[in-house]
Amino acid sequence: MHRTSIGTWAYNVGPYGEHPIPFDEVLAKLRELKFDGLELGGFNGYPNPQNHPTKEDREGLKEKVKNHGLAFSGFAQDLWSEHLLDTDDTSVYEKAFCTNADFAADLGIKGVRVDMVQPPTIHKSTDYDALLNHVVGVWERCIGYAADKGLYVTWEFEPGFAFNKPSDIQRVLDRLTQDNFGVLYDTCHGQMVAVVGARQEGNKETLPGGQEELIRRLSGRINHVHLIDSDDTCHKAPDGSDETSAHPPFGEGHLDFDRLVPLLAKEKVGHDWWTVDLCFWPDAWAATAKCKNALDGLNEKYG
Repeated sequence: MHRTSIGTWAYNVGPYGEHPIPFDEVLAKLRELKFDGLELGGFNGYPNPQNHPTKEDREGLKEKVKNHGLAFSGFAQDLWSEHLLDTDDTSVYEKAFCTNADFAADLGIKGVRVDMVQPPTIHKSTDYDALLNHVVGVWERCIGYAADKGLYVTWEFEPGFAFNKPSDIQRVLDRLTQDNFGVLYDTCHGQMVAVVGARQEGNKETLPGGQEELIRRLSGRINHVHLIDSDDTCHKAPDGSDETSAHPPFGEGHLDFDRLVPLLAKEKVGHDWWTVDLCFWPDAWAATAKCKNALDGLNEKYG
């Protein structure tokens, strides 16, 4: 059986950005629903290196989580305000990465998440190969630092960020072959990338075999899994434009988890966590119990 967790960013960004659910309430709710853990999103006042700067602070946080019967399944660092692809000087990004990696290591968290930070529209104005070389160079240094801390790095590809085509993902993986680097496979993002081709600049690229083909292509490089449904839409920015995958709760999309989850269950990701991702869902707090029940059902069948 897999241990179950949920990403806490569901409760403090997007629709919850102005009024986050207090972190202690989140811990109590997850304990009540019998989750095994939480995936910490260090955004918007939730625990992060800045509000937990000392070893004592971090030990206290570890104890609080443990006292709720929970563990950490991973850490999503707040790097969204940084510049990765749109600057020649990535020293600030790299310093922030290292600060967050130190924080994760102090908490006993084994995996840290990254994304491309900048949206896919950057492909309109910047040479593709130059961008690829740029991100590979930066991430090589970050991955090396994480390895020294005993951490793995997981890249969450998604339609809202650059390099969001199936071939883009493969190119990045072909260049970054370190054992502690791989992709975070989110079933909603997988749908939007492989089947819908959302927010892809230039020629749209989808796969005839859909997500199943994408999972097979990425097999051996998947080192983290998020399970959630998809209705083939993106959530909307305030101006009505598409941002990234909508992440509807289980049963409110049309993914065939009986086809996807057995494939993902075969992947040797290096740990035993399956994580729910309700990022940007407008009523994530109320949907949490429903998602836990669905995840438990999948765990019973395929975990």
